[in-house]
Amino acid sequence: MSTEFHLEAGAAAAGPYALDIDPKRAGWAHSSLRVLDLPPGAHHAFATGDSEWIVLPLSGGCTVRTDDGAVFELTGRESVFSGVTDFAYVPRDARAEIATAAGGRFALTGARCENRLPARYGAASDVPVELRGTGSCSRQVNNFGAAGTFACDRLIAVEVLTPGGNWSSYPPHKHDECRPGEESELEEIYYFEIESAHGTDGVGYQRVTPSGHGRGTDVLAEVRSGDAVLIPDGWHGPSIAAPGHTMYYLNVMAGPGATREWLICDHPDHGWIRSTWPGQPVDPRLPLYEAPAGDAR
Repeated sequence: MSTEFHLEAGAAAAGPYALDIDPKRAGWAHSSLRVLDLPPGAHHAFATGDSEWIVLPLSGGCTVRTDDGAVFELTGRESVFSGVTDFAYVPRDARAEIATAAGGRFALTGARCENRLPARYGAASDVPVELRGTGSCSRQVNNFGAAGTFACDRLIAVEVLTPGGNWSSYPPHKHDECRPGEESELEEIYYFEIESAHGTDGVGYQRVTPSGHGRGTDVLAEVRSGDAVLIPDGWHGPSIAAPGHTMYYLNVMAGPGATREWLICDHPDHGWIRSTWPGQPVDPRLPLYEAPAGDAR
């Protein structure tokens, strides 16, 4: 079972980034993710190059400025476990600066793209919060950058929160073939944070099995805060949260398809589990939080 797809915290650090995954590092064509820690009063400038980016506060708030004069004040949040956040979209072929008065941790979700869309602000109040699955498969999805929710050229990005003891990314599914109307071809990055409890850092588990397409991705990883898993292909799931520790993961996806869409195929041995969901209640711990009624900027 290959370990090249599981990047432990710090293993993919580069320059100012605690995590820096670009297409060259991942061995694919489109998806990127950077995680940036900034102390109080710090700032960071970057060129977007041939990719579009969403600046997403994981903790803390910031100001995002672009070289065409756009300025976005992001309120942010205390942590990924405390609330939905606002965010900023920065187009390709631009320069941007992130500045923070109080400090924070910020994700830059990116995708190589062809079209240059305008820089924009994404309000936390506009983020659809979805409850997916029931029973022990219950999880919460913050669809801030989902296809059909927020306009991007190729980038698709969402957050998933799984209460301790539950399984998400289940049934196992894949999106590694282009089959119009049925499945889209998307490279995917999972970035994890695990909520600590009783003074103990938590763990989770991620499984990916070969689908017969692509690189034969095969992963069984114990994941901790700051870890990432690359999924160029394969059946991915479950993502398992240890009892007592809520699991968060950020999904970043992009692919070559002419249409920006998330179409998946369930594993034929496990897809039947969906038929049991209507007979079970959603985990009463969900939602962990909802989108705010309005943003104070």
